[in-house]
Amino acid sequence: MSQGSGASYLTLAADGVAEVEVSRSRFRCALVRVDDEMSARSVIEQARKENWGARHHCSAFILGPSRAVERSHDDGEPPGTGGAPMLEVLRGREVSDVVAVVSRWFGGTLLGTGGLTRAYGDAVRAAFEATTLIQRVEQELCEVTVDLAAAGRLEHELRARGTKVLRIDYTDMATLELAVPMQAVGVATEIVAELTEGTAELFHRGRRWVDAPLSS
Repeated sequence: MSQGSGASYLTLAADGVAEVEVSRSRFRCALVRVDDEMSARSVIEQARKENWGARHHCSAFILGPSRAVERSHDDGEPPGTGGAPMLEVLRGREVSDVVAVVSRWFGGTLLGTGGLTRAYGDAVRAAFEATTLIQRVEQELCEVTVDLAAAGRLEHELRARGTKVLRIDYTDMATLELAVPMQAVGVATEIVAELTEGTAELFHRGRRWVDAPLSS
């Protein structure tokens, strides 16, 4: 499964904060995981309030499973020297649902466009070093009802192929509620058909996104 493929993508495991200093100018970056554009803009406004003494609050964010939404803002810095290099760092890390805000306190020395571009990018890179990444994985929610005699082996085989067994209800039959990684739906369907000799099938109940460790 490729990251950012629509079935999975990278995001933050926890928020990250870091500060770099260049010629006495301070660049404080906050990296925050968000759900949507409104949440991202709320993070930016919160940074303005918390760091009210800073002269600039440049920002960038990427949203969505396919990273379709991208925004950046220079907040008064020379065009392309603040938000743009920050956005490039986010792109390079292939993350989504992440907003970066860099608050800058002017130190009295003009850095020039090249110096500003490097400093804003370095602040975001430093914040990434202060946190870790995880995957967001899309799963198909399924249900299958089988004979009691087949339930144990079916559960074992499905778990071995990466399917999460959420619940099993036992009556005169066994009903398994499953969360199947999108790339494993075909395999799960084949396992059910094989172990039940075609007498049972997967019923699809919807989809969900969950956090998962990075695959090796």
